[in-house]
Amino acid sequence: MASVRTLKKDINYVLGDIIEAVYIWEMTTQGKPTQESEAIIDEAITVFDNLITKINAKNVENKKDHFRKINKELEESAGQLVAKINAL
Repeated sequence: MASVRTLKKDINYVLGDIIEAVYIWEMTTQGKPTQESEAIIDEAITVFDNLITKINAKNVENKKDHFRKINKELEESAGQLVAKINAL
């Protein structure tokens, strides 16, 4: 991993793209938000907040391992959110 800044950008782009995909789904199918789509957006925002909080944690012993775990958590969370979008 190159830097913390790059990880923060990755989190922002990935979760932003997921939210955008939900909005596109809403506009192409019903033209308005549904409870399910709003729940996915809320979950994406919660994941974003949690990951940024973990990145900004100062009391980390092994930073490299800590950031690697955050990156893995981002991938897992993004995969779950995409699966939920596909199930809509």
